[in-house]
Amino acid sequence: MSKITSARDLVAVAAKVATQAYAPYSGFRVGAAVRGERGIYLGTNVENASHGLALCAERAALAAAVAAGERRISAIGIACIDAPADAGSEQRLPCGACRQWLAELAPDAVLAALGVTRDYSVPELLPFAFALKDKTQP
Repeated sequence: MSKITSARDLVAVAAKVATQAYAPYSGFRVGAAVRGERGIYLGTNVENASHGLALCAERAALAAAVAAGERRISAIGIACIDAPADAGSEQRLPCGACRQWLAELAPDAVLAALGVTRDYSVPELLPFAFALKDKTQP
């Protein structure tokens, strides 16, 4: 993975990990790859019969990065490998919950998605993100 230099490069990694998703209810497999200062972290969507307990690929990858001690995420690649060929960006970009996670954990990251021709900044995806003061910072 040492040749990965951009968010667009991460999309191929995300597509590969998407094949491992657990999506028996939607049949919609998603993979995510995030790049931090120490490495690349992967996630897939994991569905649950109680739909509200499902975990999106983006949040799984971000959680893996945080668990590894990452605090500066610079790029994110997402791949919805089961999206219809004619699906628009709205069906390929992160959901609202994931956008909020990105706003907090990867505010300066560039995001690329399979089947989407342009890259996005996190503020473009969620311009008015909810925020609280971080009590661990002076």
